[in-house]
Order: sequence, then C-alpha cells, then structure tokens
Amino acid sequence: MTLPHPVRPVAAVLALVARGEQMLLVRRANPPDQGLWGFPGGRIEPGETHLDAALRELHEETGLHADLPRLLTVLDFIEHGPDGALTHHFAMIAVLCRWRSGEAVAADDALEARWFDRPELAGLGPRASVKVGYLADLALALPGEAG
Repeated sequence: MTLPHPVRPVAAVLALVARGEQMLLVRRANPPDQGLWGFPGGRIEPGETHLDAALRELHEETGLHADLPRLLTVLDFIEHGPDGALTHHFAMIAVLCRWRSGEAVAADDALEARWFDRPELAGLGPRASVKVGYLADLALALPGEAG
C-alpha cells in the first residue's frame, strides 16, 4: 500500500502593482483560482528571492516592467478536502512593485490583464480570488502608492 505524500507548504508570490488609484489584476487561466481575477504571481523558483520572483511573474503574465519590489504581507492559503485532509497550503508573499513601463497584456497563464479602480475591485465579488480587496486596500493605503 502506498501512502499519499504529505502536503507541504509552498512559497509563492503575488505582484501588486498600483498605477494611480488602480490595481493590476489578471484572470487566472489555471488552477488554483482558474477563471478568477487576482494578482499576477506564482511559485518561487529554486535560488530565486521572493522579490525577484514577483518581478519575474509580473513580466511573464503581463509583459509589464516594474521595480522597487518590497514586502507588503504574507498570507497563508490552506485548503482541506471534504474528508478534512489537507489538500493545499500556500504561503503567499504579497510584494508591492512600482510600475515602470508597458501596457498589460495577458500572457503565460493569464486569460486577461487589466487595471481596476476601487469601485470595480469591490464589484468583482466572487469573481475575484480571496483577499484581493484586502490586499488592494493595503497597497493603495500606503503613501506614494496611489497617485
């Protein structure tokens, strides 16, 4: 009998980019959160810092160039199956990045990429990944990020 491999926490990044009072979101093409709007991001590659991973994922998914990445917060996303068994555990490192150049174009594992203002973000409801509004509010509340 083969035992299932234990679920281990996976370190991943979210790239949060503000431009004025708007935040960049992508609609995810793949699980988890397939079809939902969220921040560009993904797993950290071996030997890569979380800051470099955020800039890389942002560019791969949207074609945008950013700089000055800095840690905003870390969130745990933990999921259990119907039987209560742990199925996923992601330590999502939210990295605030300064937009430098480029227009958002969906690429890699993004179906769409676009800028959302606060009312549009609030209107996404269940079409957005968990914590999108919370993270956008954190980012836009920082001095110099919005405007």
